[in-house]
Amino acid sequence: MKDIFCIAEIGINHNGDINIAKQLIDNAKNAGFHAVKFQKRTIKKVYSKEILETPRESPWGKTTREQKEGLEFNEEQFNEINKYCLEKKIIWFASAWDVDSLVFLEKYNLKYNKIASAMIVDLNFLEAVAKQGKHTFISTGMSEIKDIDNAVDIFRKYRCSFELMHCVSTYPMKPEDANLKTIESLQNKYSCDVGYSGHENGIAVSLCAAMLGITSLERHITLDRTMYGSDQAASLEYQGYSNLISMIKKFKIALGT
Repeated sequence: MKDIFCIAEIGINHNGDINIAKQLIDNAKNAGFHAVKFQKRTIKKVYSKEILETPRESPWGKTTREQKEGLEFNEEQFNEINKYCLEKKIIWFASAWDVDSLVFLEKYNLKYNKIASAMIVDLNFLEAVAKQGKHTFISTGMSEIKDIDNAVDIFRKYRCSFELMHCVSTYPMKPEDANLKTIESLQNKYSCDVGYSGHENGIAVSLCAAMLGITSLERHITLDRTMYGSDQAASLEYQGYSNLISMIKKFKIALGT
């Protein structure tokens, strides 16, 4: 059994507050995660003007634009994240949702890239990521086999190391929708490492995935699942993800050689 690289997805669960982000970094480090992950978007490029102008109540205003901008960290805040993670000796990286964001993140010399499920269909973006040559985690939520084929072809064309991550894009995901046997299907079809990115309540499904030979595991983490935010309910609080990491370590010991 390979070591499972455990990623704490902070994403946008910081709600635009750098102090919440730092608390989540501390908690992820204490729980035993190998890395924390954020998200980076250029709002006006990722969302259409029509969507940004739609009504949406949030702590930052009454439009989708205000909500999206309120959740987006700026350069000063990312500088602070970079400094803090270096101090805490934990790896950080981010899933860029557009090429401008990918270029923005370059300045931090991050070790990894992440393709969010929504981006696996953007072949130009995949090429831009693969050209960087960093090990890349590729989530497969909402994709069809042809989309995964295209992604694998691009990363192999540029000889960029990668692993796929089985993912079901519902928040929260029901256990009956997990279809974890897809992990083995992806391993066999593409002869590559496969991880799991989960959005389910609890830790049972993630523990099952850990027993199926995954090489990486990503779970959203939060301070409080009742906080404002679209990802909070599909996230784990400290006790949950602390138990998850502890059990994964026990699995490896129990399996032996």
